[in-house]
Amino acid sequence: MKSPVHRCRDVEHGRRTGSGSGTGYLQTAERRIPIPKDVITSSAASAMWFIRDACGIACAAITWLLVLYADFVVLFVMLLPSTNLTYSIVNGTLFNILAFLALASHLRAMCTDPGAVPKGNATKEYIESLQLKPGQVVYKCPKCCSIKPDRAHHCSVCKRCVRKMDHHCPWVNNCVGESNQKYFVLFTMYIALVSLHSLLMVVFHFLYCFEDDWTKCSSFSPPATVILLILLCFEALLFLIFTSVMFGTQVHSICTDETGIERLKGETGRWAKVPRREAVRAAFGGPPSPSWCSPFAGLSCRKGPPPEHEAVPQGPIVEEDVIEMPL
Repeated sequence: MKSPVHRCRDVEHGRRTGSGSGTGYLQTAERRIPIPKDVITSSAASAMWFIRDACGIACAAITWLLVLYADFVVLFVMLLPSTNLTYSIVNGTLFNILAFLALASHLRAMCTDPGAVPKGNATKEYIESLQLKPGQVVYKCPKCCSIKPDRAHHCSVCKRCVRKMDHHCPWVNNCVGESNQKYFVLFTMYIALVSLHSLLMVVFHFLYCFEDDWTKCSSFSPPATVILLILLCFEALLFLIFTSVMFGTQVHSICTDETGIERLKGETGRWAKVPRREAVRAAFGGPPSPSWCSPFAGLSCRKGPPPEHEAVPQGPIVEEDVIEMPL
């Protein structure tokens, strides 16, 4: 077999490359056949994944503190002083289950490899070991020296290329990508439910206390009770709006098989999109089941799109080195 021919191109943003005059697109799609991403990303993932980013760690810690603050106010300000035992047990159990699932989803989204491409594998020996066929093409990221599968993007915070990267979220201190999008969706969903639940309890508690003596509806002084409830109300309202929007955006991205960064860069149409049902099953790890709502269920049953859905690279190539086999 002939050794691969390396053609390195550092292309400016929005610039088109090709043969001849140096302008225009790369050669036609019929002559550019990408190799399957499983071949490129066949290295074993690390058991533990954690990004050492000061801003992300601070945001993740704030997230946990805010959830714990809400739990404190709900339990010690509203539920425990209540004379209605059934009301306290039902709402306390429901709130803590939702809060636990939210924090568990946050932990899984933060500590799960989002789909990082093996770093520094764009070596001559490794490329030769891929046994590329004539006409097949792979891309090399000049920032992390990795061979990129189609629809992978480089994250400047994680310093890695991530498959189907949607965005980097500081609140989970990680990228949202192919392998942890489910946990991020669950995190936003459970936070929205926790916020809605606590907001309803705050409104009900205010109405109850206005009709009764404030000293009887809380173990704290009336001024302290009002301040704690108002802070929780603002927190719940803010996070309800934010996480609801994020949840809807992520579900839309999954159903349309299009990530946020792909929409931002205008890369729509560069790949054959999978049907909505297949895209949802791929994101959540299998056919519909209660495990979709569990942050403890892994994606071991996850199946990616069939080979015919692999995109054929067309259009501008941004800051990538192109390595191809001779035709």
